[in-house]
Amino acid sequence: MTPGKKLQGLVAATITPMTPDGQINLSVIHQYVDYLVREQNVKNVFVNGTTGEGLSLNIQERKQLAEEWVSQGKDKLDHVIIHVGALSLPESQELARHAAAIGASGIAVIAPFFFKPTNKDELIAFLQEVASEAPAVPFYYYHIPLLTGVKIRVEGLLDGIKERIPTFQGVKFSDMDLLDLAQCINKNKREQFAFLYGVDEQLLSALAIGADGAVGSTYNYLGQKNNLMLQAFAKPDLVLARKYQ
Repeated sequence: MTPGKKLQGLVAATITPMTPDGQINLSVIHQYVDYLVREQNVKNVFVNGTTGEGLSLNIQERKQLAEEWVSQGKDKLDHVIIHVGALSLPESQELARHAAAIGASGIAVIAPFFFKPTNKDELIAFLQEVASEAPAVPFYYYHIPLLTGVKIRVEGLLDGIKERIPTFQGVKFSDMDLLDLAQCINKNKREQFAFLYGVDEQLLSALAIGADGAVGSTYNYLGQKNNLMLQAFAKPDLVLARKYQ
């Protein structure tokens, strides 16, 4: 991994490989890493998130996956971000401590989605309790209101968040509310937070308002195409970028 390098560009939300009898198949992750790097030119991963069905796995399985991705990604991947969110605060804290111990590049947390926080202070309090267990690890909020039902606007969440969570580095923004995303980006230019968009089907729209990159499932197998879109957008050649989108 590359310490201190800003998280940007494409981040593959990794799929959890399974054997036919439902056990985690750790043996193929080294091939998975090589495939992402060599075939898709993707050097960042987001492990145990939605695509990886992290919340359907037990704590031990999540730890094993995190360890294998960090181990196999050494000297090959730029960032291995581990999603450590859980309904149980102690479990989320345990996963955060584990991610720090194995050398993860960062951790991410979704909002609790059964007994939901009703305002930004409650949500930040939960995130703070998790982040504090890994005080040297970059922290990202994973905003996915379609699945969590927590629709607290990220723009408001960012007010003073660095004072509460010193390790806060940015947001995985998996929502179609591009106005909220645009206001986040506009508001925090000086903070240098990373805003990674999480709705693959409209990434180009997010790039147009200033997203730093994207986290998603399709970058596992359409990384090359999406990298070409990023390059076209940067030129800028919007006609070509739209073609790739």
